[in-house]
Amino acid sequence: MRMYSKCRVRVALVGEFNPAITAHRAIPEALRLASEALGVAVEFDWLATDSIVDETGLMRYDGIWCVPGSPYASTDGALRAIRFAREQAVPFLGTCGGFQHALLEYARNRLGWLDAEHAELSPQAQTPLIAPLACALQDVSECVRLVSGSRIAELYGVREISEQYLCRYGLDDAFVEPLMVQALKASGHDEAGAVRAIELEEHPFFIATLFQPERAALEGRVPPVVAGLVGACAVQSVHEAHLEQAS
Repeated sequence: MRMYSKCRVRVALVGEFNPAITAHRAIPEALRLASEALGVAVEFDWLATDSIVDETGLMRYDGIWCVPGSPYASTDGALRAIRFAREQAVPFLGTCGGFQHALLEYARNRLGWLDAEHAELSPQAQTPLIAPLACALQDVSECVRLVSGSRIAELYGVREISEQYLCRYGLDDAFVEPLMVQALKASGHDEAGAVRAIELEEHPFFIATLFQPERAALEGRVPPVVAGLVGACAVQSVHEAHLEQAS
C-alpha cells in the first residue's frame, strides 16, 4: 500500500496538546501508521488555538486536523484554521471537538448564521447548533452507519463501523436539514439516526467525525480517515510540486 514513496507532508494539529487526553496520545501513532502504510513521510506540529491569529502560519501545512480537547483556549483560532482549510481547499480532518467546530464554522461563515453557538461555550444561546447529547458518550464504542457513496464509506470499505467516543455535545437535530442544503452532507449516523460524521462534497478532502477514530492506532490499526487525510495531503503536495516544476 506504499503509494507515495519519497513524498513528505506537514500536518497542523489544531488544539492544545494534553498528554492526559487519550486521543492526543493516539494521534502521533495514527499518523505514524498512516505514514508507513502509504509510504509518506509525515511531519506534524501542535498549534495551540490562541497562537492562530491569522492565516500566515497555516500556509506552511499540507493538511489541518482539528483535534479533540474542546473547549479550546481560543474558539476564534480554531474556527480560523477550519475556515482556512475549507476555503483554501486544504485537506481537513476534524474529530470530536473538531467535528463540533467544523459545523459551527460552516454555519457562521458559509451559511451566515452569525448567532450559531456551541452550548458548552454559551449555555444560554438562542441558536445552540451544538447542544448537549441526550446521553453523554463517555469512553464508549457505538455503531456508526456510513452513507453509501460517501468518501468516508469508501475509506472504511464497509457500511457499518464501531468507533469510540468521549463527548457530551453533538449537532442539534433541529438544525440538520437546513445545515445540509448546500455542499455539507451527513455521511455517518448512529443507530437512532443522529449525525456522527459529515463531509464537504466540493472539497478535495474535508471530513469530520464526532467519534475519535484515532484511538484505533493504540490497538495497532490504521485509522482509515487518518490514512485518507495523509493520502489527500500527499496528492496535493505532489500536484503543487508538479506545478512548481512546470513554472
